[in-house]
Amino acid sequence: MSVLQLLMLGASAYFALKIYQHIQTLEDNPNMQNNEYEPSQDEKDEEYSKAMNTFSPYSAEELVQKADEAYESEDEQKALAYLSEANLKAPHNAEILFKLGFISSKVGDNSMAIRYYKESLELDKEDEFVHNSLASVYRAEKEFASAKMHLNDSLSLNEENPVTYYNYGNLMLDMKNEDVALEMYAKAVELDPDFKEAKEELEKLQKIK
Repeated sequence: MSVLQLLMLGASAYFALKIYQHIQTLEDNPNMQNNEYEPSQDEKDEEYSKAMNTFSPYSAEELVQKADEAYESEDEQKALAYLSEANLKAPHNAEILFKLGFISSKVGDNSMAIRYYKESLELDKEDEFVHNSLASVYRAEKEFASAKMHLNDSLSLNEENPVTYYNYGNLMLDMKNEDVALEMYAKAVELDPDFKEAKEELEKLQKIK
């Protein structure tokens, strides 16, 4: 990205922020008259989105593409920045929210990852990959009951995904349930005989049984 493009990107974020702050100021002003029109949150989001479209040099699709390229280059912070702007320009987009959740978890911000994944599920409750990803973050946070719930949701949507069984096996190990973990790893290997990680975990358990 050229210096000019970086300046334009920074300017777009700055102006959009100022507009957002203005909206929030109006909302929080205690001196507003009761009979003054109060815009809904959807209307505020729409106005903010229009502001982003006016000031930003890139479309939401272009920003997502740039985020993918940044992630492939192992620049997760830049990917997160591009996706954050894409989310402002195109709110209520399940794919963008999913990617924001994924990158947030990669940079260690699990609370934001959970938030984005939940928002993505609100738009598409039948996305098995979001359920799987959310389960992994909950497991990292040791919220095992929530992790198990989302893995069950993922399996209810697709019983043939070996990754879900592998993740379930990992969760069962954390919960000290080695018998169920063994079953889950075995199922993952049955579905995908070349699943190296699942085979390794299965062999470890088989040796101690």
